[in-house]
Amino acid sequence: MEKINQYIAENQDRFLEELFALIRIPSISSLKENRPEMDRAAAYWVKILTEAGVDRAEIFQTPGNPVVFAEKIIDPLLPTVLVYAHMDVMPVDPIELWDSNPFEPVIRDGKIWARGADDDKGQSFIQAKAFEYLVKTNTLKCNVKFLIEGEEEVGSPNLAPFCLAHQELLKTDIILVSDTGIIARDIPSVTVGLRGLAYLQVEVTGPNRDLHSGLFGGAVANPLIELCKMIAQVTDENHHITVPGFYDKVQEVSSAERAMLAEAPFDLPSYRESIGVKQVQGEKGFSTMERVGIRPAFDVCGIWGGYTGEGAKTVLPSKAYAKISARLVPGQDYHEISDLLSDYFKSIAPDSVSVKITYLHGGPGYVCPIDLPAYRAAEAAYTDVYGIRPVPVRSGGSIPIISAFEEILGAKTILMGFGLESDAIHSPNENFPLENFFNGIRTTIRFYHHFLQ
Repeated sequence: MEKINQYIAENQDRFLEELFALIRIPSISSLKENRPEMDRAAAYWVKILTEAGVDRAEIFQTPGNPVVFAEKIIDPLLPTVLVYAHMDVMPVDPIELWDSNPFEPVIRDGKIWARGADDDKGQSFIQAKAFEYLVKTNTLKCNVKFLIEGEEEVGSPNLAPFCLAHQELLKTDIILVSDTGIIARDIPSVTVGLRGLAYLQVEVTGPNRDLHSGLFGGAVANPLIELCKMIAQVTDENHHITVPGFYDKVQEVSSAERAMLAEAPFDLPSYRESIGVKQVQGEKGFSTMERVGIRPAFDVCGIWGGYTGEGAKTVLPSKAYAKISARLVPGQDYHEISDLLSDYFKSIAPDSVSVKITYLHGGPGYVCPIDLPAYRAAEAAYTDVYGIRPVPVRSGGSIPIISAFEEILGAKTILMGFGLESDAIHSPNENFPLENFFNGIRTTIRFYHHFLQ
């Protein structure tokens, strides 16, 4: 560890300067006008990986945003690790809630504050700098490939086809990803499960135009009200999802595994305090951690319609919209769940309105066995750096492409994340502790050491 610490100390300012240059590129994949920024981010990744020591780095175009592939092949007969990451980020709205420019990173209170500081530019840089160390110190003993995409935040619609078309290029023994988190700054964990996702937009239409709410209110259905009524019917008083067939294929977790997951440290009062709520709520019969790790969930991610500007406008809107998501667990097919949700909304809509459902994106859940040699290597690496054995946890989040990797490339994924819940990914004031960034580099270097023993 002494040599690793020395290398990081000598290069930490450069690491941050290089990371900040990537963060300054506003690579928001959901905004079409930001498409040129995706090209800038891809070109920058080629530069970074080339300087780190890959033998080949190139940009592949897709029908959407570009993909960067790079590799260093020491010996085709040696094991290969494929590092996956994404260069796109979430939108920054509402911009007025940021304490500083989201695309001008600053260090404050021992943290990097910026969009992408954690998700996933900061975490992906962990992988790049660990690889750099191994190359520069001549301690890399396996082949390494990098696959960095630009559409993760919009569901990776073009990555699975890319993988299908380039299976030989992407051939690997294990996939390594840093896009998840740990329990606390001093309590490491390895994510062994991810929830899947079905994401839809609901459009409810009433009259053929916006109407005067005084002349028509009380006589014509208000799409906003009807949409809210429909959403309220999706869950019951026990927060159980009422959509017929929704739970039919849910893989129930054994009592033994539930007991193992319960060993992860969790402070409910601190959890409530950190997000500013007096009480938690969720499906009856399950703990908070189980609700976000092993159970599906339904949420409204946005709702709008009518007049939302300053002052008053007495209008009965013609249309109302909502973006809804269902987080899924292993066994649930996101296409099937999307259809079930679509059919359900249409079935409960009153005759006074019409409903249109648009599928936006989704993906299946994922579970990693904890007896894999690569998992054991990750476990040993966290132990080396943090001094305690990491806890296996299931995350409530989704990385849709992970299950596709297993299906297409035939390889399991090890999720070695270093983020914290307080990093506020996807929210204003996203941040990433410097301690976690540098510990991530240390831990990843040690993973390669244990992986090849």
